[in-house]
Amino acid sequence: MELRIDVGDLSLPATLDAPPDAPARGGVVVLHGSAMPQRSYFLYEHVARELPRAGVAVLRFDRRPTERGDVPFAVQADDAWAAAAELRRRIGDVPVGLWAWSQGTWPASAVAARRPELVAFLVLVATSGVSPAAQMRYGTAQQLLRHGYRDADLAELACLREALEGAVRGDIDRATAQTIVDRYAERPWFPLAYVPRDLQGHRGTWEDMDYDPEPVIARVNCPTLLFYGESDEWTPAEESIAVWRQVAGTTDLTIHQLAGCTHLPTREGADTLESVSPDYTSTLLDWIGERISR
Repeated sequence: MELRIDVGDLSLPATLDAPPDAPARGGVVVLHGSAMPQRSYFLYEHVARELPRAGVAVLRFDRRPTERGDVPFAVQADDAWAAAAELRRRIGDVPVGLWAWSQGTWPASAVAARRPELVAFLVLVATSGVSPAAQMRYGTAQQLLRHGYRDADLAELACLREALEGAVRGDIDRATAQTIVDRYAERPWFPLAYVPRDLQGHRGTWEDMDYDPEPVIARVNCPTLLFYGESDEWTPAEESIAVWRQVAGTTDLTIHQLAGCTHLPTREGADTLESVSPDYTSTLLDWIGERISR
């Protein structure tokens, strides 16, 4: 079913996939990774294909458009709350949870912490327990390492990322940061650094760069399932797992690591429905089935 989610002065396109043969026993709202804002992304379609057959309705929606940088996490959380409220209105008084991947796991956790009466459970794929700035330092360093670069290159990357962060925070002026970008822009690894070539003309923003997820995680009280690929190249999995284990407010925390997977829950990081890990699929279905049956 095609519908729209009203979020203030916008109306976001959405798709509701309901169980085919019976009323929904539960529901899930899908939240987006940073570079994959459309509801048609294969990972979201996988959720919408698998869960309805298990009696769980799935609501996917397109993330609101933005002209500058990412949509702020607080805005993403408000939109997710609106989507969850719309799903509940359509399927009735059954447990509704949030499924989120990568960047979307930060606002998903925020909704669960802020509106515990609305969110019955969380499924978070490749969630980071550190700030976006720290996560990007880790992720870009991993890109260099996986392309064969070594310590000297990593030291230059760290200097480059520090300049970008300093300019965004206002700790150094953009002209000074630009000289550092110019110094490293011809390095063969520069495209892997995810730093704009022209800081002066770059219109993007990074409002949530220093967002601290720990206080939010401490207020998450609902059942939570975390998935991590054993070779995640963007999320510092060990550090993130440690944060969740140390501070999470929930007593029902499941952490599942996926063999042969990276940042995506797919075999060797492929981006097709056919490559989705069977272990991920079966664990997802079993875990949600248990939580909505309680």
